[in-house]
Amino acid sequence: MEKTSTPLSGYLMLFLALALIPAIVWAFINQVIWLGAALVPVFFLILPGFFTLQPNKAMVLILFGAYKGTVKANGFFWVNPFMTKQKISLRVRNFENKPLKVNDKIGNPVMVGTIVVWQVENTFKATFDVEDYENFVHLQTDAAVRKMAGKYPYDDFEAENAEITLRSGVEEVNHSLEAEISERLNHAGIKVIEARISHLAYASEIASAMLQRQQATAIVAARRKIVDGAVGMVEMALADLSHKGIIEFDEDKKATMVSNLMVVLCSDKSANPVLNVGTLHQ
Repeated sequence: MEKTSTPLSGYLMLFLALALIPAIVWAFINQVIWLGAALVPVFFLILPGFFTLQPNKAMVLILFGAYKGTVKANGFFWVNPFMTKQKISLRVRNFENKPLKVNDKIGNPVMVGTIVVWQVENTFKATFDVEDYENFVHLQTDAAVRKMAGKYPYDDFEAENAEITLRSGVEEVNHSLEAEISERLNHAGIKVIEARISHLAYASEIASAMLQRQQATAIVAARRKIVDGAVGMVEMALADLSHKGIIEFDEDKKATMVSNLMVVLCSDKSANPVLNVGTLHQ
């Protein structure tokens, strides 16, 4: 468990160290050799105990292998010179992970890049529970991206399924990614402030084929809308003509009318009118 340590003021001990200098000089001048010989190692023993801390920095103190606490206050301090001091940054850091090739839910290879904003929250875990917490952040982020990508398809070609995808469900996917990374980095005392996808694309070997599939899906969807609209317009036209008594249709004429209207309405080119100068049946 992390515990806060309160060291001595560095200015007090600096004053004591400086006061030893004239005492050592006086001892050797007056040939009090034993006193001078005793004060010299004391002076040099005091010096390694000094250290400074800037804001959002921490110092982990270890004495002969035992954890003695963490100093988080900023300033000039002095501790037991036999203590090992390990400085850790508490500042918010971020890194952009290079696009990683992973498989989505249906097995398609995709490239996913991420941005993770994080900071050290527990100095004890970051120091003693993992070998290198910075490298741990990078490796566990890669693992989290692989797991997250396997939960969702890259895209949903069957729109009626309304399934969350990597492309369409941005908020949900980023939330899932952040939760997955947070769970993994908690073991190292790391707090994840934000995690989001910064790059998303099909892998190069299937990008062309998937682009064609997307285009084909878009064309089919557009055609379906056109046909649905055309059927409605034809139905409305026949109903209006019959209701107003403008013309009476038998089954053959109705079929011809429907065929002509559907060709005009569903064609991807403008219709060219043909003028009939004879009778209706010619």
